[in-house]
Amino acid sequence: MILEVAMLQVRPGFTSDFELNFNEASRIISKMKGYINHELQKCIEDKNKYILLVRWETLEDHTIGFRGSREYQEWKKLLHHFYDPFPSVEHFEEL
Repeated sequence: MILEVAMLQVRPGFTSDFELNFNEASRIISKMKGYINHELQKCIEDKNKYILLVRWETLEDHTIGFRGSREYQEWKKLLHHFYDPFPSVEHFEEL
């Protein structure tokens, strides 16, 4: 299992719209090959910051399968315009 970790900084004034769009985007990602589960958490100290955790069966399920898919284009349309700066994404594996 691979854990994808993304720190998301949402532009001020857009958190409600982001959360609504994320609910829709969740339906997209949850249907992808290799997807296990995900969670979105909101920062207590910074109301515009979120952390997205997505568990995938393999790194390639995320980096090639999802990112190379038609569904990812819809994901991008729903979410990417909310971010400033664009998030860094890293992948982790259990020891």
